[in-house]
Amino acid sequence: MSPPPRSRYAEYQTEIAYLLRTLLRNGRSITECPLETREGVKAMDAAWVSQERRKSKPNDPAYLIAPEICVEVLSPSNSPGEIEEKKQLYFEKGALEFWICDQHGNMSFFDPSGPIPSSKLCPDFPPKVEV
Repeated sequence: MSPPPRSRYAEYQTEIAYLLRTLLRNGRSITECPLETREGVKAMDAAWVSQERRKSKPNDPAYLIAPEICVEVLSPSNSPGEIEEKKQLYFEKGALEFWICDQHGNMSFFDPSGPIPSSKLCPDFPPKVEV
């Protein structure tokens, strides 16, 4: 059993979901969002999914198509390989962007082609999350 995440981790997760809900319309921000992947169900720390993609999940326990934005908040137990695997799995399932929040709130943004300087889907999202 892994140690539980620290309170700072939960604070970043909550703040990211709040910012997504505030900055983007016609969708929903979600924490602990389950996604069916070729490696089983994975839960991203935060996500934003459009109303259109939400309709593709009627009564399913996990999303079959990834939310447009998938976010991982790093904890000390995360390995770089684990985060890279999640990024690839989410893009395989249709994610448009993958974001990483480090342990200091600094954000990194990716699209399927690689790193991007900021989010294209949510251009007003800050480069650092303050908690």
